[in-house]
Amino acid sequence: MPDRPQNPQTVDGLDVSETEDGLVVYNDATDTVHHLNRTAAVVFGLCDGTRDAGAIAAEVGTLFALDEPPLEEIVGCLDELSATGLIR
Repeated sequence: MPDRPQNPQTVDGLDVSETEDGLVVYNDATDTVHHLNRTAAVVFGLCDGTRDAGAIAAEVGTLFALDEPPLEEIVGCLDELSATGLIR
């Protein structure tokens, strides 16, 4: 599994389409399609290179009105997005 980037950023050349329950992301470089649920879609959208995992978790916690930032879950999501080649 590739190392998770410090401040993850989506890779270039992705074709992103919104759906009722999240996003469909096509990666032309790998000829793969990925279906992201709503939470993963939010995390993916926050991967703009300006935030680390803690900042992304804080944003998700605020957006979903959580008592605490879901850091462990966000780290797992970022690892998955990195492993599938959607973020760098």
